[in-house]
Amino acid sequence: MAQRDLKFTRNIGIAAHIDAGKTTTTERILFYTGVNHKMGETHEGSSTMDWMEQEAERGITIQSAATSCTWKFPMENGKPLPDSKDYHFNIIDTPGHVDFTVEVNRSLRVLDGLVFLFSAVDGVEPQSETNWRLADNYGVPRIGFVNKMDRQGSNFLMVNNQVKEMLGSNAVPIVLPIGEEADFKGIVDLVKNRAVVWHDDNYGSTFDVVDIPEEMKEEVREYRAKLVEEIAEYDENLMEKFFEDEDSITEEEMHAALRAAVMDRAIIPMVCGSSFKNKGVQFLLDAVCRYLPSPVDKEAIVGTSPDTGEEISRKPDVSEPFSALAFKIATDPFVGRLAFFRAYSGRLDAGSYVLNNRSGKKERISRIYQMHSNKQNAIEYIEAGDIGAAVGFKDIKTGDTLSDEKAPIVLESMEFPDPVIGIAVEPKTKADVDKLGMALAKLAEEDPTFTAKTDEASGQTIISGMGELHLDIIVDRLKREFKVEVNQGKPRVEYKEAVTRPADHREVYKKQSGGRGKFADIVFTLEPAEEGKSGLEFVSEIKGGNIPKEFVPSVEKGFKEAMKNGPLAGYEVDAMKVTLKDGSYHDVDSDQLSFELAAKLGFKAAAKAAKAVIMEPIMKLEVLTPEENMGDVVGDLNRRRGQVNNMSDRAGSKVVKANVPLSEMFGYVTALRTLTSGRATSTMEFSHYAETPSNIAEEVISEAKGSND
Repeated sequence: MAQRDLKFTRNIGIAAHIDAGKTTTTERILFYTGVNHKMGETHEGSSTMDWMEQEAERGITIQSAATSCTWKFPMENGKPLPDSKDYHFNIIDTPGHVDFTVEVNRSLRVLDGLVFLFSAVDGVEPQSETNWRLADNYGVPRIGFVNKMDRQGSNFLMVNNQVKEMLGSNAVPIVLPIGEEADFKGIVDLVKNRAVVWHDDNYGSTFDVVDIPEEMKEEVREYRAKLVEEIAEYDENLMEKFFEDEDSITEEEMHAALRAAVMDRAIIPMVCGSSFKNKGVQFLLDAVCRYLPSPVDKEAIVGTSPDTGEEISRKPDVSEPFSALAFKIATDPFVGRLAFFRAYSGRLDAGSYVLNNRSGKKERISRIYQMHSNKQNAIEYIEAGDIGAAVGFKDIKTGDTLSDEKAPIVLESMEFPDPVIGIAVEPKTKADVDKLGMALAKLAEEDPTFTAKTDEASGQTIISGMGELHLDIIVDRLKREFKVEVNQGKPRVEYKEAVTRPADHREVYKKQSGGRGKFADIVFTLEPAEEGKSGLEFVSEIKGGNIPKEFVPSVEKGFKEAMKNGPLAGYEVDAMKVTLKDGSYHDVDSDQLSFELAAKLGFKAAAKAAKAVIMEPIMKLEVLTPEENMGDVVGDLNRRRGQVNNMSDRAGSKVVKANVPLSEMFGYVTALRTLTSGRATSTMEFSHYAETPSNIAEEVISEAKGSND
């Protein structure tokens, strides 16, 4: 097999707010590209990409699914042209629900381009903003697709303006819709300056080229002029032509300049359609081929050497040493543990070895698959620029870099937010105790925002995640996939603890019980970590041999261990700084354990002087409510210690944005329905941790003590 020309590969994601039609759009793409011979529908629970039972039942995407397909481009009226090429697409359909933002985050890290869907009726919604921000973080070029143009109240240009204003981007329409709502039947292509109307009888894959409707000519002239002007502004060579005679800019020049501007993220081309009614999806596929980057458009990926820390770069080329990033781990009932990865350089054959740069161990890859949702097609090898999945790893985590053993490299990993909400679970039967432990370990491996731990004081198993829906799905999966039924406790907030000011302390640990004793003496300063840092920052200023070198790591280990159980209520301490200044030891009685214990005891004692506080998760809430209920909604948020930041209008309703402590938000959806007779909707995502007011902190501490007694 000759290497596929990477110019014709597109690694793209499909992202949007919940219910904008991502999965339906992906289903249409699979149908048009010949992967599926029948269209799956989300609302019937038959879509290919939403293959989990829970996804089919709830009609939402929970896990990002990967698939590959081929599209011939360019085509005219459903038939390939003589110069058309096979474009290979790797597509990742990501969830829209805020509790599963992790799936979007990790997908964006490995994609070259993104199709961003908006509902023509609802426009820019809260999760669109979150996903857009993530795409900005990873610098991913994108195309906007305004879906659901057949729905009542659809408005393409309104959504275009929202993308411009609310997302702060240069959104430029490259089409205009012909007909609206139920009469939506075609588009005017502003680059080609022609109108097309799709045929209904063959799934919209052919069309008639018609005259631009008389009543649209003025609007088309205006928007085409705007498009040409935007392109000319981006490309200096076209600027001169534009001033001489704007009609002299050719279609080819417009495509080339648009492509460059999209890759530079200077222009977001906006197209429209209705996936459900099979309209506009092929035009979208053509736009992906035309404007979104291929793996070779990114010159090289930059990483660091694990040995020297120096920067190294790898080009998207088969002749370079192999490097890849594992972005998702999934458990498949038939093939076991699957690691999804994006290959950035080189080639990997099935049956060969790779180095995992996190663990430093080499692993044999027994099989490599090209993914199609939850089915796999085995392939013999994978090359630079492609996305695949491998089986055979003994130890792999999301974010691991895999590379050639002789040429190690560490690629920038991914950062995930900590879980904010937990519940206690216990198996309904004693026989399931071991099964529950194994199932939770597998789920935690798949999902970096989910954790399971045993509460030392009560002995309960606590599972934590990003929201109530997230934990619902986990409990549901325990039952269906792992056949473990559990009883669950009330949801509880994952508080944290923090120290707020510096404190100096000396801890002398002495134990004499006949024979060899224990002795350690440390002098240290405990203080808050620098802004934005997490974990323990440990500095040793020990001069001479006051504490022997071999005991210093034990002191650090003691403080690290102590952070797992804060001094006030046993919640984790997220970040702090310790400076070890002085101390002493005993020739016979001092050992590593003595110094580790001295650090643990010293931390508990010093934390009081360092004014330890309880920190609570604050959520970013957005409520969409009819105007007449606005007062009630805001009053209710004030009662919940909420802070309203912003009020605005959207699609005839009022939007209230607020920051509210998570502890006040349990059961909010039901309360909001009651307040507004079911007319308001809300979305909530984690924002930050903040200090808990003292009266509430006292309740949290006494509750923790009560459950520990």
